[in-house]
Amino acid sequence: MPHQQPTPRVDSLVLYKLYPARVVAIGEKIEIELEGGQKKRVRPKDIELLHPGPIRSLIELEPCDGEIDEAWSLLEGGETDLKELSELVFDDYSPASSWAVWQHVAAGVHFTGSPAAIRVRSREEVERDRAEREAKAAAEADWREFLDRVRRAQPTVEDRERLVEVERLALAKGEHSRILKALGHQETPQNAHRALVDCGYWPSDYNPYPRRIGVVVEDPQLEVPSLPDEERLDLTHLAAYAIDDEGNEDPDDALSLDGDILWVHVADVAALVSPDSEMEREARARGANLYLPEGVVNMLPSGVTARLGLGLQEVSPALSFGFRCSATGEPINLQVERTWVRVQRLTYEGVEERIDAPPFAAIAAFLTPFRTRREARQAASIELPEVSVRVRDGGVEVRPLARLRSRALVTDAMLMAGEAAAAFCREHEIPIPYACQPAPSSPETPTELSGMYAYRRKLKPTRLAREPEPHAGLGLPVYTRTTSPLRRYSDLLVHHQLRAWLRGESPLTADAVMTRIAEADTAASLVRRAERLSNQHWKLVFLRSQADWRGEGVIVEVDEHKCTVLVPDLAMETRVRLRGDATLNTRVRLALREVDLPELGAIFGSR
Repeated sequence: MPHQQPTPRVDSLVLYKLYPARVVAIGEKIEIELEGGQKKRVRPKDIELLHPGPIRSLIELEPCDGEIDEAWSLLEGGETDLKELSELVFDDYSPASSWAVWQHVAAGVHFTGSPAAIRVRSREEVERDRAEREAKAAAEADWREFLDRVRRAQPTVEDRERLVEVERLALAKGEHSRILKALGHQETPQNAHRALVDCGYWPSDYNPYPRRIGVVVEDPQLEVPSLPDEERLDLTHLAAYAIDDEGNEDPDDALSLDGDILWVHVADVAALVSPDSEMEREARARGANLYLPEGVVNMLPSGVTARLGLGLQEVSPALSFGFRCSATGEPINLQVERTWVRVQRLTYEGVEERIDAPPFAAIAAFLTPFRTRREARQAASIELPEVSVRVRDGGVEVRPLARLRSRALVTDAMLMAGEAAAAFCREHEIPIPYACQPAPSSPETPTELSGMYAYRRKLKPTRLAREPEPHAGLGLPVYTRTTSPLRRYSDLLVHHQLRAWLRGESPLTADAVMTRIAEADTAASLVRRAERLSNQHWKLVFLRSQADWRGEGVIVEVDEHKCTVLVPDLAMETRVRLRGDATLNTRVRLALREVDLPELGAIFGSR
């Protein structure tokens, strides 16, 4: 049975909160002295008696050695008090032994309770707690060793599984990381990126942006049906040319000139990908092909491109748009036909060498009135630097794209086909998404680089609408995208509508068209963002490999503190502090100072 302890008196040892104290005086309140000599007046209920004393100083509470385990074994499962337990453990009942015993009780290993009523814990409780403490200590040691391996960039296979937590933050799939916090970093995707590279979890040039943005990074794995048996106009007697950048893997348009008719042949994707099929829904969910410097992620199974890419087979099925050009540059007399075509693949550079020879000179002459008309309608002509960024064999190639007449020729032909198809659908009341863009406040395109830079920022994005409206940037009164169905969902949808009309069937309603476009356009905007950030990432990887990079930039914007400088060889803009006055369109010599991949930035200095 627990012993009843007497009321505290002067020079007795008491417990105040977690600390020992000596009673100095007793009145309405009790005055106590704490370690260090501090005195305090407290209520009787604020203290508990540990020993009646006398104790003259807390210095007397020296450490004691005793038989805790033996006392616990003897009393296991029962109750006791501080006096009895002190005598069992130390064979003594003094202020020092009482304080030593109470520290064991307070630790909660073998005993719990108050000085007047101490419960002796069972062996099962003690062993369970011991196992938990040992497990906790082992976990803490493991955690410290793990952090040490990460700091030394020597993670094990098991560590990589734990680092998935940091990767989730780096990919914006989570907001917090205990690991990153323990390493002393703020919990941001950029810091998580840096930590994963530093410890070797990610390679130093790892591109996180497609996964961070949430776009799909694998081709769809779906079965591709056979081409349907349907009547097609045989145009294999016409020479047809698919003109693309070198290395292009999805040729979906080609040109033929037949007297005064220009044919724009487009891969007949809708022949294999029917509305509401699994492939169509997949393409709609992706919105567009994802073009990364590392490679292409298709919105459709690769088998579709293999069967329908123009020039990939000896004879290709196409949806062909044939039209004449009026004296004032409008496409007229449009024919839309399911066709067979025989296509030769060429590069822009190859055609550039033959641009003034047949048949390309004749095609250019056919398109000249159309281009003149667009220019008269103040079509935007923004010639800002462009580059091709490719990752090959572990290296990064950044190649400036030259302004080629061959590229302009193909662009004009595709735009003319888009205008012709839009006018055709408007005339026949076929619901399609029309591509529209309002005119900027100053429609006249500047000629200097700084002016074009500012003009581009004034242009509003192209939007897809159910009603035809002008596209100011293209200088066209009506336009739709229809020449890239292998790589862009909106073009495929236009093909579905045209094919339904050709079969004499009812196409989708305007509401259904716009519902599908809204879904695809949301996905396509993510694709464009992933492409833009990925291109910037790999440009910076390229720069990092050129630590002594030197080059030129052009000042395109000036403010109070810094200038915006466009670097033509990289098609990259940067902010630079220049000495002296800065003038727009002035060329400045630049030197690379620093590349920060996780922050997606580079610092240049003038030289």
